[in-house]
Amino acid sequence: MTILELQDVSKVFYSKTQQTTAVSHLSFDVQEGEFVAIIGPSGCGKTTILSLICRLIEPTGGRIVTANDNAVGYMLQRDQLFEWRTIEKNVYLGLEIMHKYNSETKAYADELLKKYGLWEFRRHYPQEISGGMRQRAALIRTLATNPDLLLLDEPFSALDFQTRLEVCDDVYSIIKSEHKTALLVTHDISEAISLADRIVVLTNRPSTVLTIHETGLADIETPLLRRQDPSFSKQFELLHKYLHGENT
Repeated sequence: MTILELQDVSKVFYSKTQQTTAVSHLSFDVQEGEFVAIIGPSGCGKTTILSLICRLIEPTGGRIVTANDNAVGYMLQRDQLFEWRTIEKNVYLGLEIMHKYNSETKAYADELLKKYGLWEFRRHYPQEISGGMRQRAALIRTLATNPDLLLLDEPFSALDFQTRLEVCDDVYSIIKSEHKTALLVTHDISEAISLADRIVVLTNRPSTVLTIHETGLADIETPLLRRQDPSFSKQFELLHKYLHGENT
């Protein structure tokens, strides 16, 4: 089942003196249960694409088709936890904003807190837990609204390298355990290979699809184990060449 499809999508931003084309004739899809990553040169419009998908902005041309317009969850670069709210209150926040907070949805959110090791910390405040736990809380907040598609905008970028590897495994495990479909934007080639089934490689701005790369690592259980696969370094070299114009 196709969860998301971008059909010849373009986005132009206008100011009083000029127009800037961020995305041009972009087409790709995401299938149910897939983990897809988007990589591209700095400033090519990766985050703009996520904003288009979740309808924060509208495309200038083309169509974006989702299986369910109300079933997209967005996880930002930083955890965006409110320091004055407890972990459980932060997790309930999306439900409150969407007017979906009730005994049934609260029970589901509580189940996620228990399942993924945050229940005993539910009455702690964000500053009282580790960076990895904060990121897990942010993911649970997104999952609590039960979206069909998760949009992940460089969710590990604020973490140090070692924590990043651990949280990457953690987040991947949760997404797969909950049978969610995910679309990740990242500038990190290694991260994309270790997480994704397919990688959409973008050109410089105005960005369009240069190629779609199949990692072939779906049968390997964790991102950390994927990094140890013999094909990992060759895939990294290939994608690095694409991003630097050597295979265009």
